[in-house]
Amino acid sequence: MKINTVVVFDLDDTLYKEIDFLKSAYNEISLKISKVVYVESSAIYNQMLACFYNKENVFESIIKKYNLSISINELLDIYRNHKPEIKLSKDRVEVLNELKCRGIVLGLLTDGRSKQQRSKIEALKLNTWISEILISEEFGSEKPNANNYKYFENLFGKAKYYYVGDNVKKDFITPNKLNWTTICLKDSGQNIHKQNDSLLGKEYLAIYTVSNFKRILDLIFN
Repeated sequence: MKINTVVVFDLDDTLYKEIDFLKSAYNEISLKISKVVYVESSAIYNQMLACFYNKENVFESIIKKYNLSISINELLDIYRNHKPEIKLSKDRVEVLNELKCRGIVLGLLTDGRSKQQRSKIEALKLNTWISEILISEEFGSEKPNANNYKYFENLFGKAKYYYVGDNVKKDFITPNKLNWTTICLKDSGQNIHKQNDSLLGKEYLAIYTVSNFKRILDLIFN
C-alpha cells in the first residue's frame, strides 16, 4: 500500500500541555509529603506551584520549608516516573480522528526519557492513532539530529511529510532542510519552554504557525 502523507507530531506542549504533567507530578509528590508532615496535600501542592511560577527551585524550597529528610533526587524520581493524570483535549482528539479517518499515517517524535515519555503516551492513549513512535533515549539521539527525522522517511518511503511541534530551537530546522512541511503550534502562554525566536535565523522557524490546533487540518488538506 502506497503511503502518500505522513504527519509526525511532537509530544510535550504539542499534543498536550506539559504543565499538566507537572501538575500531576506535584499532586503525587504533595500527597507523599502530606503523610509525613501532616499538612493538607492541597496546601503543599499550591506551595509547589507557587514556587514554580516564581521560578524558584521547587524541590529545594519544599524540602527546606518542611525540613524533609527526603532528597531532591527522590522527588525527581517521583516526578519522572509517576503515573500521570493527563488527557488529550477535545480539539486534539478531533484532529487525530480526522487524520486517521482520511488514511494519513501518524508518527510521534519526542525527546526525553523512555519511561517518562511512555507513561505520557499510555495516559493519553496515543497508540489509538499513532503507528510509529520514536523517543530520543530509546533511539540514541535527540532533535535536531537528522537521523531522528530520516527514521520516518526510511520507514515510510517517498511521501509528503509534515512535522507539528512547538520548540523553535530544535523542532523545525532539520525537517525544513529535508523539505518537510513544518507547522509550529503557538504558545498560548502555558508552555514550559517559552517560544523566543527573536535571536533565531529563519531556518529555525516553521513554515506555518497556528494558534488553533484544528488549523492543521486546513494546512494538510487544502
